[in-house]
Amino acid sequence: MIDLCFLGTGGSIPMPDRALASLYIRVGGKAILLDCGEGTQIGIMRLGWGFRCIDALLLTHFHADHCSGVPGFLLAMAKAGRTEPLDIYGPVGLTQVISGLRVIAPQLPYPLRLHELSRERSNFSAIGLQITAFPLNHGIPCLGYFFSLHRLPAFDPEKARSLHVPLPLWKVLQHGESVEVGGRTVLPEEVRKEERKGLSFLYATDTRPVPDITELGKNCDLMILEGMYGDDDKLPQAHKNHHMLFRESAALASQAQPGELILTHFSTSLEGPEAYLPQALAVFPHTRCATDGMCLTLRFPER
Repeated sequence: MIDLCFLGTGGSIPMPDRALASLYIRVGGKAILLDCGEGTQIGIMRLGWGFRCIDALLLTHFHADHCSGVPGFLLAMAKAGRTEPLDIYGPVGLTQVISGLRVIAPQLPYPLRLHELSRERSNFSAIGLQITAFPLNHGIPCLGYFFSLHRLPAFDPEKARSLHVPLPLWKVLQHGESVEVGGRTVLPEEVRKEERKGLSFLYATDTRPVPDITELGKNCDLMILEGMYGDDDKLPQAHKNHHMLFRESAALASQAQPGELILTHFSTSLEGPEAYLPQALAVFPHTRCATDGMCLTLRFPER
């Protein structure tokens, strides 16, 4: 399963009840932080899922509302006793930006490994998730991220018995290792049932609509897109600032048909984003608005 928590759902500047962009992603006790707006470490403390388990920081782009919290976050990780390397991923320019931000956090008890991603699709993995970074349309280099968690086929006891695999060796096969039985090597795939569906979700904010959102997010479990502007009459502003309306994000979801669409990254002009939700629901019914501190869990289907 995948645990998600919206640490901040705001854009531009923080508000008293709405922190800046950050999403906490946890799988099997390990975590990724996606974006790190000002004061993100406060949200992590409130959540209580921990700092040291965060193995990677993914940045979408280098506007302040998405990365100004990095120095405080790095220092909080140090305070938590981290000594293992931390991987940081982001668009071209990452090295320069992190170098500048570290002027006020120059000494850390753990190394940073920086990964500048190209303007094309890039594939990598972290905490058991396969991740695809893809370019967005925000006027500066900006990335969306698609995450997938593979699920191994179920173990088939009948196949194991037919191959005369002793019961104590079943666990070895279940963990993906081969075993020797009567002078013959039994492979894990020989004692598995049919493939099972994994989990996937897509995150894309600070962008105009781009085809990769619907292509990569096709039939995923969850899409997280921006709801920067609510009213349709904000379309000229959305074009100017390279953002999306509620209705535009819902239209992308309608094309991709995810299990659910969650809107985040709200403009400070939206005092109550829920008031604009009907505009999205009219296009894609399985839509809701995120709130700071909102957590959810994506679970494998029972079959």
